[in-house]
Parts: sequence; C-alpha cells; structure tokens
Amino acid sequence: MPTPTAVQLIGTTVLSWALWRLARGLMKKDPFANLRGPPSSSILMGSIGDMISTRGWEFHKQIGEEYGGVQKMNGFLGEKDLYVFDPKALHHILIKDQEVYEAPDHFTLGNETVFGKGLLSTLGEYHRKQRKALGPLFSVAHMREMVPIFYDVVNKLGTAFEHKVENGPATFDVLHWMTRTALELIGQGGVGYSFDTLTEDSKEHPFSSSLKRLIPAVQKVGFFRMIILPQISRTGPAWLRRAGANILGALWPNFQRVKDIVDVMSHTSEIIFEAKKEALRLGPEVLESQVGRGKDIITGLLKANMTASEEDRLPDEELLGQISTLTFAGMDTTSNTMARIFYELTQHPEAQEKLRQEITEAQAKHGELGYNELLNHLPYLDAVCRETLRLYAPAPLAFRVARQDMMLPVSKPLVGVNGEPISEVFVPKGTHIFIAALQSNRNPEVWGPDSYEWKPERWLSPLPDTLVDAKVPGVYSHLMTFIGGGRACLGYKFAELEMKIILAVLIPKFSFALPKGTQIFWPMGGIATPIVDENNPLETALPLVVSAV
Repeated sequence: MPTPTAVQLIGTTVLSWALWRLARGLMKKDPFANLRGPPSSSILMGSIGDMISTRGWEFHKQIGEEYGGVQKMNGFLGEKDLYVFDPKALHHILIKDQEVYEAPDHFTLGNETVFGKGLLSTLGEYHRKQRKALGPLFSVAHMREMVPIFYDVVNKLGTAFEHKVENGPATFDVLHWMTRTALELIGQGGVGYSFDTLTEDSKEHPFSSSLKRLIPAVQKVGFFRMIILPQISRTGPAWLRRAGANILGALWPNFQRVKDIVDVMSHTSEIIFEAKKEALRLGPEVLESQVGRGKDIITGLLKANMTASEEDRLPDEELLGQISTLTFAGMDTTSNTMARIFYELTQHPEAQEKLRQEITEAQAKHGELGYNELLNHLPYLDAVCRETLRLYAPAPLAFRVARQDMMLPVSKPLVGVNGEPISEVFVPKGTHIFIAALQSNRNPEVWGPDSYEWKPERWLSPLPDTLVDAKVPGVYSHLMTFIGGGRACLGYKFAELEMKIILAVLIPKFSFALPKGTQIFWPMGGIATPIVDENNPLETALPLVVSAV
C-alpha cells in the first residue's frame, strides 16, 4: 500500500476539519432563528460569494431593501453571521461598544503576516498607541505640506498623458496609470521613497508589482488565511513558523506566491526604514534633500517617536510595520476610487464638462490651486469626490467579531420571522459581523429615493433631515466609506487631497470617454476594481479614450 504524501495528509486533515466544522454549524442551534436574511446559496460559502461577486451590487441592494438594517447572513461552513447597516447598531459596534466588537483574528493575523505589526494588524492598547503616534501626521496642517509633493507627482502623470495623446485621441488603461500614481503619491508623501518615474518606459519597481499581485494571490489562499492561520500563527518560535512556511510553500505553489510577495515587501520596507533612520542621524540638510523632503509620514513618525515618552514610544517592529501598511492602504483604494470617478465622468459627460469649467475658472483666478482652494472653494469638485465615495465605497465591507455576549439595539424595529417587531438583537460571543458600508451609504430610508443614483448635485443643497437625524457614525461626511470609531481610516484627508489634485491637473487638459462596445464590470471582493471580462476578475483594467482638450 503506497505511503500518503505530505500534501495528501494535509489535504485529508483540512477536509476532515472542514466537514466537522460544517456539521457543527448545521447542528448548532441558530441564535438568529427569528432574524430575517437571504437564503444560503452555497454549503461551503453561505452567501459570501453573492456579496463579493461581479453582480454583488444588486445583491446588496436587494437584501438591504428586503431584510432591514440588521439581518442574518449565512457564512462560511454553516456559520451564522450578521450583516449590519442600521445607524444605531453601527454606532454601538464601532463607537459605544468598540472594545467588544473588534476586528477578527483572521483579519489582524493575516495582515500581520503580510505587513508586519502596523495599524491593520493590531488591537486594543497597541492599536490606540499607534493611532496616537500617527494621528498628528494626518492633520490639516501636515496635509498642507503634502500639496507641493503631490503636485510634483501628478504633473508627471499629466506629462505622460500629454505624450500619449500628442498624435490624437488614444485608448489606454487609465487604471494602470492611476495605480502607478497612487503608489508614487503614498511613496513620496507617506514613506519618503520614489517607486516610479511615471514615464511610459519606466521599469516597474518590485515593490509595486508585489502590491498589485497581493490581493489576487491572497484570495487563492483564503481558506488558509481565514481558518488555519489564526490557529498556528502563535505556535512555536519564529524560526519554526518560518521553516513551516518554507515547507508549505514547496508543497503549495499559491502559498509560495504569497510568501515571495511578502518577502519583497518586507525587504523593501526594511531598506526604506534603515535609510530614514540614517537620514535622521545625519541631520536636517540630508532629510530635506531626500524624496518627500523630510515631510513624509514615516519620517514624521520616526521624529516624533524619538522624543516620545517611554510609554508612548513604539518599538522598531511597529514602526517598520507602518511602511507596508501605509503603501498598501494608500494605493489600491485611491487608484480604484479614481478609476471609478473617471468612469462615472464618461457616463455623465455633462458632469465632466461642469467639473472642467469649475477647475479651469479657479485656475485662471488663482493659478496652481492650493490647499484652501482645493478643499474649500471648489464645490463641484468636492461633490464629485463625495458622491463617488458615497455610492461606490472602494471597500464595501468591514468586519468585526463579538468578543462577548451583547445586546445590539436598532434605530428602526426589524420585522422578525414570526412577524413581530425586534428592537434589539442578542449577539452571542464569537459572532462575525459584516459592516455593510456600501448599503449604509445607499440606504434610501436615509438618503432618499434617489440614493442609488450618482448625483453630485445632492451635495450642493442641504442634506436630507433623515440623514442628519440618523447620526451615521462615519468619520467623513455622514459616510461609512472610511468607517468610524477607533479603527476609522486615519488617511481620509490624505486620500481626499490626492484625488482632488489628480482631477485638478487632468480634467482641464484631457477629456475621457468609454470606447464604443466596451463594458466595464466591478467585482466587489475586498476592494471594488474594474475589469473588462466578467469571467476573468484577476485581469483588472479601465480602458478609456483620452483626448486633449
């Protein structure tokens, strides 16, 4: 009888565990038996596949309107989860009881494995300490210092576009250029490092290609990240876990791919970190001569850390972890939001022309637009950005897990399966919660009957009383796009400034149109990204016809 291979043994173990987990989920009493929600479409994945598919936008709309602001969601292997967009429930989860509703282990441990001990990987006091150190570096005062750095980068993008259309209209992948630009903006403004010259023939930096391949690669080892990693991440010393990772990589090509990506990101982060420490040691003149001119977030963090009290000082591994964290968080979300804005402007040419006119008139009056003009005196530019962030949150879902039994109140009574009203929901310890940022931003009961339409004009008039009275706990403009509470996105002002400078540079010079016969799909996944082939979600692209104005 042949001896089973290591792969067969691992496969048998995983299959046995999955069957046990499924049986336990199916036999366990349903804590949300009286809570309505969509039926499961898969024994393995429940309704998760529906939520993240290319058709997920319609699924979220349908369940949001049919089942209410807190609903039962069938999760992985028979697990009973919650899907939440009710404003009062969100307030309790994200603010009032945020110590109870924390990020799940597979999220934090997975992020720690990939990025190190940065903001996306820490909980509790460690997380608060890191936010306290980073918070001042995302202030308005510091963002003003980003403006010349951002213009330096985006003007290079404008020059590249000029070269591409110098012989007439050209069709090319705008997402590709937005991704390169977003990485260079977070590179120079965030970590004080240049990854890209933004020319047609520039060679792609290994860190850049690694970041682009990261999400597709991680999705292929999702089972390991969600289920196995939380069980083994603290097992034994680091050298033993590394040896285990090497063995697993040799047996499983998809895992090896993730491991190679992480190694490149980690190595690049260490180079940047050591260079920053050396520049600080050599003094202000050296700092000012570097990329970012010593104004970047990581240099500011290192400076502040040197003078921080002992209890507030971050260890080197947590400082290092912020580099990959910032670059990842700042690249995909910004680039895909910009792609969505350009796409919407092709669908609404009158909005594109109105935006062009507003920016052109402001530039004729002020020259290159500064922080005040960009953030406070261009209402239609602001409306286009807010409306896109509202209707198409780049990360449609966030995740929490209840660390103890809780009662979760709702702002509007739910209708139970038995037909009776429900004013609060019992949430057992261990329940996983989907924070439905997308549906909160689109809720017609709050935003009005036109909530599913892209209408920048809604921001030029007083917002509905229903929205103001709902007290949505988002950190930005009544939106859940950047979440709220102790894990809200620190970099939303940074992202807003990037977006507005890109539009201020490109829109007056170029017009954008969708090529005839081209259809764009937007799979939801972790971050909504454009594709042209619905059956190939890994090939991301946004081809547009670009013309000089």
